Amino acid sequence: MFGQLLNIAGNTFIEAIRQPVYFVVITAGWLLQILNVALSGYTMGLTDESEVTKDDKMLLDVGLATVLLCATLLAALICTSVVSREIENKTALTVIAKPIGRPVFIIGKYLGATAAVLVAGVILSAFFLLGLRQGSISTVRDGVDVVVATFGLGALALSMGVGAWANFFYGWVFSSTTIFLMAPAIVLAWAGTLLVGEGWTLQPIGTEWKPDVMLTVASVLLMLPVLSGVALAASTRLGQVMTIVVCAGVLLGGLLSNHVFGRRAIDNVPIARVAAVEVLSDDDEDFLDPRDQWKLTLELSPELPVGRGDSVYYGPAPSGLRLAVPPHDRFEGDLGSGNDVLTAPGSVTVERLGGEKLDELTIVNAGGLEVARAPMEGDFLFLRPTVYNPAMLGLWGIVPNIQFFWLVDAVTQGHQIPAGYVGLTAIYALLLVIALNGIAVALFQRREVG
Repeated sequence: MFGQLLNIAGNTFIEAIRQPVYFVVITAGWLLQILNVALSGYTMGLTDESEVTKDDKMLLDVGLATVLLCATLLAALICTSVVSREIENKTALTVIAKPIGRPVFIIGKYLGATAAVLVAGVILSAFFLLGLRQGSISTVRDGVDVVVATFGLGALALSMGVGAWANFFYGWVFSSTTIFLMAPAIVLAWAGTLLVGEGWTLQPIGTEWKPDVMLTVASVLLMLPVLSGVALAASTRLGQVMTIVVCAGVLLGGLLSNHVFGRRAIDNVPIARVAAVEVLSDDDEDFLDPRDQWKLTLELSPELPVGRGDSVYYGPAPSGLRLAVPPHDRFEGDLGSGNDVLTAPGSVTVERLGGEKLDELTIVNAGGLEVARAPMEGDFLFLRPTVYNPAMLGLWGIVPNIQFFWLVDAVTQGHQIPAGYVGLTAIYALLLVIALNGIAVALFQRREVG
């Protein structure tokens, strides 16, 4: 079965690479990346605190969007060609009539199509990174980076020249030969720009290396197997046009998932964020015992009015997800009375406010409320427990959340991207791929192919 799977995946990959539309979309993609350098000349800020500054912020956004849209279109076209068109042409019957299970057939098609989409994604990402090294051309005074132009155009000329030569003398397919050469050539061209600076001077690789940008590109590439899974599942029952519509709908819905479903699924409003914590009275520093006191220094003064005796909740997310403090009633006793604080029903209560800008809170665990953990730096504060909408929470969980893969805003706003976040995103992508392949197998299991 494993050999059958590899054979189907390999044949599907070669078939996808040889399709004329594959070469056309990639060509359109790198031409758009060149145009993006000139079209992104809109001032987006003058700060130098992030890896991408000024007009290059727009270039980053538009360039990665070009990669994503071209790859989405390719995923829909390839999956339609290797599944629904084979069903229409009765060629799928030839394979399934042999001792090959339908799940093996579908999974093999997915692996081959996804490999082709990832190759296209890598090529377009390399062109994007070359454009980012060039930078946005906002005025006529902004010159062309000769190193980028030489390496990039050289890789293109080499791959297309060899592809044309092999086609003329050996009869090889021009498009697939060119793609096979272009993938390593353009990646090597980008790697060369890391080592060679302007004026053809050698430089350390870290000079042009942008870790957060690379993590952003990696997250976009992680998105492509998910989109291929969507396209494959749709193509088992739909034609080419409707598969493209479904892919576009999932992409748009996934990008808007947080706005449409997420903000309605979890209802809470943070009042401030904790900048520092200080233990005032807590022997074991767990904030679990009655009369434990902690002082919280806030980044800014609370956005909503906070008073002495108010209940307070804290957690790691600004949405109010996974609060460390369980729901509880407001403290009704005398905060100045140690006996009231000791014997009252459990609550986390504001004991006093301080600081010149009211940016300090002293909180007390009245009655020994069972909190999940003590407050930490970076926590968000709330005045009420989080309210969940089960219907919206379910939709938010079902719709693939493409926004998790889109990290452009973090780069343009100067926020460092933890490598662990990309690891979690990879796990999320793997779970989505498994689910989508399961749906594709189920839809294809009773599909008439004869």
